[in-house]
Parts: sequence; C-alpha cells; structure tokens
Amino acid sequence: MTQEMAFIHKLCVSVGLIALAHAAYSATQHHAYLRLTEQEFAWLPLDIILQCLFGLSITYYGIINIAGQFKSIKASAEMETKTWEMLSNRQSFYTFHHRGKALYGDRERVELE
Repeated sequence: MTQEMAFIHKLCVSVGLIALAHAAYSATQHHAYLRLTEQEFAWLPLDIILQCLFGLSITYYGIINIAGQFKSIKASAEMETKTWEMLSNRQSFYTFHHRGKALYGDRERVELE
C-alpha cells in the first residue's frame, strides 16, 4: 500500500468519526428541541439518520483498508508449517511468573543467610 493510499484511508476514518460525532450532537440537539417545544419523540429526522449511516460506512471502509490482509481462519492453515514434535509443545501455557517466588522466595533467602 502506498503512502498516499494509507493517508486516504486514515482520512476516511477521521471524516467518518467526525460525521458520527456530528450526527450524535445533532440527535441530542433535536431531542432538546423536542423537549422545549413539548413535542413527543417518535423518530430522528432523515438527515441525521443518513449522516449516521454515511459516517458509519466511510469509517468501516477506512478501517478495513487500514487493517491489511486478513489471516485465514482455518486451523489447518497454521498447523501445516509445524512439525510433529511441535504439536505437543504448548508455548502459550508456559508460566515463568508464578506464586512460587512469593511462597518460597523468603525460605531461600533465609537459608542463604
């Protein structure tokens, strides 16, 4: 992705978020106006709904293009590169910071002194 395209996608996210914030502000102003005029709230005006949908869609477009390539969701795609010995090796379950230091740490210091 070129720098220019990355800038355009970040700009889309920024414009979309600003549009969503403006739609939220407009909705609160509309609700306050209805309270002042003692009218009942039924629906938001169409322009606020369209602005919200526009902001949401342009933000989605920018975020999806910034995120880059998606990984395959198949478990077999990741397992194809691993050997048979690596299948039983679960590195995510290794724990190096555990309660043992807190429970037995003082005993070792006392024995050394």
